Amino acid sequence: MPTIGVNRDALFKSLGQTYTEEGFDELCFEYGIELDEVTSEKEQIKKEQGEQKATGASDAIIYKIDIPANRYDLLCIEGLVQALKVFLQKESAPDYRCVAPLNGLKHKIIVTPATQKIRPYCVGAVLRNITFTKEVYDSFIDLQDKLHHNIGRKRTLVSIGTHDLDTITGPFTYDAQTPSDIKFISLNQTKAHTAPELMELYSKDSHLKSFLPIIQDSPVYPVILDSNGVVLSMPPIINGDHSKIKLSTRNVLVEITATDLTKAKVALDTIVTMFSCHCDEKFTVEPVDIVGHDGTVVETPGLPYRQETVNANNLNKKIGIDLTASEIANLLTKMCLRSEVTNADSGEILVTIPPTRSDVIHACDIIEDCAIAYGFNNIVKTFPRSVTVGGQQLSMKLSERLRVEMAGAGFTELTFSLCSADDVGTKMRQVGKNMDNLAVHISNPATLEFQVVRTSLIPGLLKTAGSNRKMPLPVKLFEIQEVVLKDGSRETGARNERRLAAVYYNKTPGFEVIHGLLDRLMQILEIKWESTNPELKGKGYCIKGAEDPSYFPGRCAEIYVHGKAVGKLGVLHPEVVTNFDLVCPVSALEINLEGFY
Repeated sequence: MPTIGVNRDALFKSLGQTYTEEGFDELCFEYGIELDEVTSEKEQIKKEQGEQKATGASDAIIYKIDIPANRYDLLCIEGLVQALKVFLQKESAPDYRCVAPLNGLKHKIIVTPATQKIRPYCVGAVLRNITFTKEVYDSFIDLQDKLHHNIGRKRTLVSIGTHDLDTITGPFTYDAQTPSDIKFISLNQTKAHTAPELMELYSKDSHLKSFLPIIQDSPVYPVILDSNGVVLSMPPIINGDHSKIKLSTRNVLVEITATDLTKAKVALDTIVTMFSCHCDEKFTVEPVDIVGHDGTVVETPGLPYRQETVNANNLNKKIGIDLTASEIANLLTKMCLRSEVTNADSGEILVTIPPTRSDVIHACDIIEDCAIAYGFNNIVKTFPRSVTVGGQQLSMKLSERLRVEMAGAGFTELTFSLCSADDVGTKMRQVGKNMDNLAVHISNPATLEFQVVRTSLIPGLLKTAGSNRKMPLPVKLFEIQEVVLKDGSRETGARNERRLAAVYYNKTPGFEVIHGLLDRLMQILEIKWESTNPELKGKGYCIKGAEDPSYFPGRCAEIYVHGKAVGKLGVLHPEVVTNFDLVCPVSALEINLEGFY
């Protein structure tokens, strides 16, 4: 969950009421947020950088508040105060409006066809006659950062630029140009740089260097210019210094470029609604015409209000309360969802959803808000009407039993569900297999280490052993968990398979340790060794020699249970061992538990 820091005294002043720490904590709980920490700027610096760095820092109390990840409207003090005032019934929910400019001429952003190669979407708006103070300015910048990180997925989906409108001249152009053709003075710099020079400059910047890969390898970079050719920004990296926002700024142009149009509109709606409260004409926004690359003209922002109908009886049943339709409508109105009863007999309630509440996408979200407004602590606990007997799933019951036995054998359980494509492919010497056909890939991996869902448990165990190779030998690790395999016959295109895997890392291969572990597991599962009893042929378990590139030639065996192959054990190939930064031999075991339930 994102966390915002707000000045306690400024917050209480805006709310028009003072609370004790316990009292405000209770208010947060009632509204569905959480007071996480009470600190100060001085305490924060002292904790992070030491006491010497904290000298002279402010002692003003700061409340750190945890906000639900989908409540973008609460990510700044303006939105938080507005929501709490409505919740406390001190004010009614604002009516956000788009208003035409005084001269009747809307600003335009012209999108060129070249942008379709890199960041195809652009939206914009103007905040007219806004008043900035130091606190409002800081909040304005902080909200942009949080939206970049949250809905913008670190600027990959959405990038926000804000500019002093009085320093630039429309119409504006959103273009994509060859990097060497882009040259401007970037924010807080004193001389002009070309785009490649900026990429080199910011490669050493702790804040901006993580965003460079978004466009770095593209043949064209996005750029926004005014009618005089002044560069406003090179999204998603940096704004121009010429149009930077200052405390004296009165008119703000907000432009957002994106790879996801819906998220761009949500981000724009959030920014302009939150800070329109500081405009001379409160809660008003001046729209901008976006001239698309195909010539179509769209006005943004839309500030859409939409309506949903909910039924009081259904809502009561879902939450476990008994309220009239009128009482429910009042509770929803406290959550900034203006509601009115349209049919008292049937309990129908018409709910109006404002542009600030992009998190409300279904009737169940409205039901959740009603439960919050009613108070979770006020919902009476009741016994379920249906009589059922709960119990563990067979897969979990077996897994828990085997975990105890594995721990008793001296093995430790730990690893990750995601891994890189190399971990399950090249490093395991599975070069002949097409991992695209076997593994489920993550569409937007956070790092190269988390590209695919694992198809085997062994690579994760080897990575863990590699990270702990300085520990005393032997290192004995295991895991009982699911792998995911592509399967075209399933509705989801993939299937889960629960497996058990173990590795033994020591100065000697220790094949006998892994073999003994297999025998113990079969003993627990009450499956007999069939080689000692001809009558058990095909009814017990046995191992047969096999070849697998991951294992040392002649040191790999396939495990058969009831005549079916369920896994493999053996000594891993030296190349596999060195691929995972290990220096001693490793023996491993992996079996499929699906047939043992």
